[in-house]
Amino acid sequence: MTKAERVTFVINTLKEYYPTIPIPLDHKDPYTLLIAVLLSAQCTDVRVNKITPLLFAKADNPYAMIKLSVEEIQQIIRPCGLSPMKSKGIYGLSHILIDKHQGQVPANFEDLEALPAVGHKTASVVISQAFGVPAFPVDTHIHRLLYRWNLSDGSNVVQTEKDAKRLFPKALWNELHLQIIWYGREYCQARGWDLNKDLITQTVGRKSVLDTYHKKTSR
Repeated sequence: MTKAERVTFVINTLKEYYPTIPIPLDHKDPYTLLIAVLLSAQCTDVRVNKITPLLFAKADNPYAMIKLSVEEIQQIIRPCGLSPMKSKGIYGLSHILIDKHQGQVPANFEDLEALPAVGHKTASVVISQAFGVPAFPVDTHIHRLLYRWNLSDGSNVVQTEKDAKRLFPKALWNELHLQIIWYGREYCQARGWDLNKDLITQTVGRKSVLDTYHKKTSR
């Protein structure tokens, strides 16, 4: 199967599995999405969705957020991990949004990535999900799956993003990155992976990945 054929198979299969695509993080606007994505670093979306209602009940906009202290924010978000860094980031970016952006989340990479605790992946998620701008955020699921599907060499997430953008049509980026995330969680996990339930990897998978899987399961 050629790379173009693998790409087509992936697109068609994901569309069949996920004709409608739920956004994993609960939010109501760009600001609450930005905060939720920031909190999701090294934390599950399930846990983030349990914590954000507690935080947003006190502050769901930058003007309300800066009325809280860093310590108050940290106490609320502690279950998400990395709370000292995240609380400072939330407080600091809220000030910047007020001082430089009239309290609004900017819809461009340069301004988003200039905010405290906001990296390229976080900016990509906000750009795509809040503003509908084509982007291809690469999380651990997408990085793992594109390697297993022999669509990227797995060297680093920067290369994986470049490969994804080169291989997949730009018009599909925003839905595809979510479809791949859901597929990775349900069928192509890092641990407890059952290849028999993973149609895409069975069909287009990298030979070395398939060989390693079969060796492990045959022991």
